[in-house]
Amino acid sequence: MSYLLRWTAFLWTVNYIPCTFGMAVNERTDNSCPPLKVEGRRFSDSLDRPLQITGFDLTEKFLLRKGTITEDRPSFRLGSSPLIKPTELIFPNGLSGEYSLVSIFRLRKTTKKDRWFLWQIFDQSGGTQVSVVVDGAKRVVEFSCQGLLKNTLHYTFKSRDLYALFDRQWHKLGISVQSNIVSIYMDCKLIERRLTDEKDSIDPSGRTLITTRMEDGRPVDIELQQILIYCDPYLAEMENCCELLETKVKCFHVSPQLLSVIK
Repeated sequence: MSYLLRWTAFLWTVNYIPCTFGMAVNERTDNSCPPLKVEGRRFSDSLDRPLQITGFDLTEKFLLRKGTITEDRPSFRLGSSPLIKPTELIFPNGLSGEYSLVSIFRLRKTTKKDRWFLWQIFDQSGGTQVSVVVDGAKRVVEFSCQGLLKNTLHYTFKSRDLYALFDRQWHKLGISVQSNIVSIYMDCKLIERRLTDEKDSIDPSGRTLITTRMEDGRPVDIELQQILIYCDPYLAEMENCCELLETKVKCFHVSPQLLSVIK
């Protein structure tokens, strides 16, 4: 009798597991991008943005503490502990295949030539699934991701227009990731656009890190205002950089073309 009960329980478990797994996959697919609260003035009125912004605030996800306030601009205290967490905690329902990453930061004198990860997701074996690297020595920005054949797709953006990113002033860096295009923006201007091979989906079983030096895995010494990931590849283009001008001019929904004149 006990043998029959154990066998019945085993069959029930085997048949139940695939059903629950299927439900998890569906939930991850349907609800991958939660609503994200951002100020409407971040975007230009000349472009049609979605009614609801979705995405992730990585500065909030990593529980960074507010640091000193300089020039009326709050920054975050990065500390000395590694800024790394399980990917499932950062993206509970996965990450869409197309997205924008937007960050506002300022380099310090001691770190303007460092090579560091602005953002990286790696799998359980330590392989990079996606990363954004800032290289101060070469004054370039690198984007890497995993292709469909598990090969590494690597793109280096080395336009001279990126040199200003390393001048120790506040800058906004944006990256738009589409199915076959990666575009980089700095201070709300398109810097460079590259065609890419098709990318593989993100495996959430690994880990995610931000603002980490490649040399020793410690947080890089920068002033960081925000790192956002929008679940829309076009929002990096729609940003208007009002945050960078608050001390110079009152800015409300100014177009990127007008910002270039104001600066």
